[in-house]
Amino acid sequence: MSDSNTTDFTNSSTFILLGIPGLEAAHVWISIPFCAIYAIAVFGNFTILFIVKREPSLHGPMFYFLCMLAVTDLVISTSTLPKMLSIFWFNLREIRVSACLTQMYFVHCFSVMESGILVAMAFDRYVAICNPLTYSTTLTNSVVVKIGMAVVLRSGIITLPYPFLARQWPYCRTNIIPHFFCGHITVVKLACADISISSYYGLFHLLFVIGMDVFFIIVSYTLILQVIFCLPTKDARLKTFGTCISHLCAILALYIPNFFSSLTHRFGHNVPRHFLVLIASVYLLVPPMLHPIIYGVRTKQIRGRLLQLFTHKET
Repeated sequence: MSDSNTTDFTNSSTFILLGIPGLEAAHVWISIPFCAIYAIAVFGNFTILFIVKREPSLHGPMFYFLCMLAVTDLVISTSTLPKMLSIFWFNLREIRVSACLTQMYFVHCFSVMESGILVAMAFDRYVAICNPLTYSTTLTNSVVVKIGMAVVLRSGIITLPYPFLARQWPYCRTNIIPHFFCGHITVVKLACADISISSYYGLFHLLFVIGMDVFFIIVSYTLILQVIFCLPTKDARLKTFGTCISHLCAILALYIPNFFSSLTHRFGHNVPRHFLVLIASVYLLVPPMLHPIIYGVRTKQIRGRLLQLFTHKET
């Protein structure tokens, strides 16, 4: 095979991102809702960070975890959406190999981090509801810092093999990526080699790492529901369960599209390519937009502070 037909990581090279294959003619129109999603995500998550920083009464474990989630959402959306919009608006489809691998690492790393933060938030709700008298002594600031560091380190280490695995394969078929970002499985599928290791590691990541996070969340909420059902009155049960609604909505918004996207990419051979890409966009871009809305509406302290900010000039 001639060198001209080979895209090798040892040479200076680029990949070509197609955006949403099959819907190129509609890219400009599709960009409108995506641009709105990004604007809402950035504004909403920065608002959460601003409110928690300004309001001393919100300086507690639940809101520290919420701030971590906001930062994670900002990184995930910023790692993907600006490049997507540059493809849609200016047809800037080229991405250097180094930039592609960096984007791959950031997207997967912060996705795992987001999952870990949701587990930490489930633990926070478990302690608050099942052992409320020990809440302040169990979730101290030092414990929250340790949990945060563990989530960050776990994410960084687990995701590290992705760019290294992608880098080792020879790419001699094509350098065209039928997607709007450099996902691991999307990139390695272009390799002209046996990519079983990459595929198995990706499946391990999905079923063991994310699967274990889901398992711990289910265990936490099983114990929480047992306590809620034992409360003496219906009002008490509803009020206590209401403190979990925001977190449950965030869990569903992340994990349902995540599992569906990952499994269809691996096993949905007859699924149209544009549908796979759109599902991936829902998994990556919609949760960062929904999280500040969910927590802003459902969390009484944040909702009250927001109302104070917007009505300050009138009072």
